[in-house]
Amino acid sequence: MRRPLGVLAAAVSLAAIAAPVSAAEAAAATEAARCRVSVLKPSVSDTMKIQTSAARRGCFTPALLRIRINRAVPGPDRVVKSGATRKGRLTLALPCVPGTYYATATDYRGRTVKSRAVRLACTPGSGVPTPSPSATSPGTPVPTPTRTATPTPTRTPTTPPPASGGVGSAEENEVVRLTNAERAKGGCSALKHDPQLRAAAHGHSADMAAKNYFSHTSQDGRSFLDRIKGAGFTGGSGWAENIAAGQPSPASVVQAWMNSSGHKANIMNCKYNLIGVGAVKDGKGKIYWTQDFAAR
Repeated sequence: MRRPLGVLAAAVSLAAIAAPVSAAEAAAATEAARCRVSVLKPSVSDTMKIQTSAARRGCFTPALLRIRINRAVPGPDRVVKSGATRKGRLTLALPCVPGTYYATATDYRGRTVKSRAVRLACTPGSGVPTPSPSATSPGTPVPTPTRTATPTPTRTPTTPPPASGGVGSAEENEVVRLTNAERAKGGCSALKHDPQLRAAAHGHSADMAAKNYFSHTSQDGRSFLDRIKGAGFTGGSGWAENIAAGQPSPASVVQAWMNSSGHKANIMNCKYNLIGVGAVKDGKGKIYWTQDFAAR
């Protein structure tokens, strides 16, 4: 069986605008509109653990969040691991036994989401996302894995330095150029390569390359929006992120994103006017790609 060339994932967070209402109504409407529960499908870490995580996002009111890892078996499926927290984010891990697993996450308001079922062979990386993820939006859960620590490769990630006086490496700037070429076909204005978004994108690609994971959520629990703001980006009315791994060139990764409806939706969203691109190789030459978008 041929292995896919690379893997992709997309996430998006958009600001909401509401009509004037009473303070109580506004608070309730905002909570209902923004509060989301998400859960990652189980995967196998380098330490041979089955792991998953879940999170509550955009929620003002603290609530109990519970995750269950379920194993599909003849008859009723069996819960093999369960945990709960009020901190808004939780990761579960257990020793790997080959089989088919899925995860569910529920908060006390009754919001429940279920991950896709995946067959795990107890080899590192099994269950990692494949090249056909769904785009996320304010109405759908954003994947938020917080994986257990994995060994750092013996060789450090490398990437070309930013061009003198510019933003990003030659590869990263080529991704920006190709992205803008696709946007032009749909009538969208060109994106400007923003240094703070580039710092957030490059930092995430470097982190994934160094720690051998693939997720919109950093292993320290930060979301893509946390990383964007942590890079000093302020203001804005919308943000999104595309990630990929394994594509060997800017042309191949942009084409892969354009072939996926969720990633294409982020690229072709005319609301965005800024972009940051990060491209970093791991010790084996595999490139991790990140695109961060923003409207400001």
